[in-house]
Amino acid sequence: MEDEVFIKRGIELAQKAIGKTYPNPLVGSVIVHNGNIIGEGYHRKAGENHAEINAIESVENKSLIPESTIYVTLEPCAHYGKTPPCALKIKELGFRKVVIGAMDSHDKVNGKGKKIIQDAGIEVVSGVLEKECIELNKRFFTYHEKKRPYIILKWAQSADGLLDKDFQPTSISNPLANQFVHQLRADEHAILVGTQTALNDNPALTVRNVEGVNPVRILIDFDLKVPYDFNIYNREAKTIVINSVKEEIQEHIHFIKIKKENFLQELMDALYKAQIQSVIIEGGRFTLQQFINGNLWDEAIVIRNENLNLENGTKAPVLLDIQPFKKENFRDNSLAFYKNK
Repeated sequence: MEDEVFIKRGIELAQKAIGKTYPNPLVGSVIVHNGNIIGEGYHRKAGENHAEINAIESVENKSLIPESTIYVTLEPCAHYGKTPPCALKIKELGFRKVVIGAMDSHDKVNGKGKKIIQDAGIEVVSGVLEKECIELNKRFFTYHEKKRPYIILKWAQSADGLLDKDFQPTSISNPLANQFVHQLRADEHAILVGTQTALNDNPALTVRNVEGVNPVRILIDFDLKVPYDFNIYNREAKTIVINSVKEEIQEHIHFIKIKKENFLQELMDALYKAQIQSVIIEGGRFTLQQFINGNLWDEAIVIRNENLNLENGTKAPVLLDIQPFKKENFRDNSLAFYKNK
């Protein structure tokens, strides 16, 4: 029970860095001596110290470390990247015990970190609040295990199930729901739209209304119809243009060429190679429905304006036979959250 309390605290710490650690996972760590927390830390940003190192550095009396337990939400790394392996640091300092939330399925770790620590004669317990620790890193695990990004579908519809009025861009969400959407953008790695949405709405796809990092913008534009002076090409964020014309890099704009045949698989392969760990699909009905029909999605968020009837326009995508696992109300907007089982 005590182990669960401290891993839960590690999860809380890790969540502070959502949206800031790509391509690294979210990790929190807590150091406990005689039931008291004497150090804690989390991985703040790729290239910076890992959670365990930040927790170790926060301990004031380092002489207590050999009598302490270190809790970490994800198996300590065993490889040299931009920082040395955390498993070696734990071994060097001689912790009394190590408690791990979830094992790391990444090829470079995958049990190696745990083995280094056990081989040093340190007691290791793993799988504490494992489900919660995997959920914390759903993006990281999906990327490494399924070789594709974690996919979130998102759209806003009227009470009568339309995306727009008379096929013209129409504001549907209220300011509170809009703020939620911008937080979602800040939390996820990338955001994707198709040609038609880019041409109709000229979106910037950046984070406003909240503080956060702009997501990588992904534009599906096979024939390069979207003009270069449109917002999606501005310098506020990196833009990946999936097309069938050219492959080149122009500063912050990356053109990636794929075939139109077997489009979804080609797209997933391209985004995996580009190290995109999660993507919000914010396109129009056609793009969204392609992902639904291909059963290629992990979560869906549907915003519904209960007081708005548009009568004529583009019909919203259809999720068949799935009930939301959660609902929230933002005044006259209801948000339904779905998980693909």
